[in-house]
Amino acid sequence: MMKHLPVLLLISLSICTFGQDVKLTLASDVWPPFTNTPDKKAVAVDLVTEALRRTGIGVKNEIADFAVALDGIKQGVYQGSAAVWKTAERENYLHFSNPYLQNNLVLVGLKGANVSARKLSELIDKRVAVVGSYAYGPELEEAKRVTFVKGENDQENLEKLFAGQVDYILVDDLLIQYVVNYQQKEAARFLAIGNTPLFTRSLHFGIRKDVANADQIIQQFNMEITKMIADGTYNRILELNWIQADVDGDGQLELVLAGDQAGLQAPTNSYHVYFENQPTASTPSDRYYINGQIYKDWESIPTEYKVANLRNENLDKVTFLKFSLN
Repeated sequence: MMKHLPVLLLISLSICTFGQDVKLTLASDVWPPFTNTPDKKAVAVDLVTEALRRTGIGVKNEIADFAVALDGIKQGVYQGSAAVWKTAERENYLHFSNPYLQNNLVLVGLKGANVSARKLSELIDKRVAVVGSYAYGPELEEAKRVTFVKGENDQENLEKLFAGQVDYILVDDLLIQYVVNYQQKEAARFLAIGNTPLFTRSLHFGIRKDVANADQIIQQFNMEITKMIADGTYNRILELNWIQADVDGDGQLELVLAGDQAGLQAPTNSYHVYFENQPTASTPSDRYYINGQIYKDWESIPTEYKVANLRNENLDKVTFLKFSLN
């Protein structure tokens, strides 16, 4: 029952889908948990692949060093990327989707480190590892008294932290949440993790402007992502029980449940889906969206949904970062 979806979705029926023979070759680097090799968790690739599949477009994902991938996109070797930040320079040759994920960059240090900074400029005379090929934006430029050390990826930067070459690393909060969930012992033993994002970047699907029907592909992609949020697919791919999103287009956030296991108590945290012109909130919403129905508060949710959320993952087999002091 999808009666609460925005009217925008209804017009998707009037837009033709593409034939199954249409296939895009997209490029990205190893950036867990967003992009990765085929045998590893890659939520951005999975979200984009599923949304495009629903429009009749197949996807081939190529993994390369980010600089190589970006150059290949510029040269037309690849037709776009499943996960890319928007910049003015990239807008010269790429059409960007609406944001479908957000990157909250948080500070991570070794156990016992002070990670209370609320902005980069507070880290005076500190060495902070960043991924050299990422377009972080003006926040790095404005932090004049901070030394930024460039690494190839988050894993290399973590190794720099362990080796004492840097004081902190700048890491995406979703990656850290997965590390905390799936590598609990290592995270608790080795890491101090900041609670406040130092800055936020929106994540997009980007496609070359010279690809046939590029505008239409982007339009349909945006619509499918919205539907995936409402039908629970988005949650399932991220393996998150609750997300915050405005599913009915009324300007208010709802807590959207994946499946029908809401838990025994009202959720105290959730992942906020980032979209342009959507409301923001520092605390979870009081409104809940479950199986196509909106409930005004936790007490209004039928008891049949108030059961423990069961997780089937074998946590010992899921690794996002390798912890080693050698």
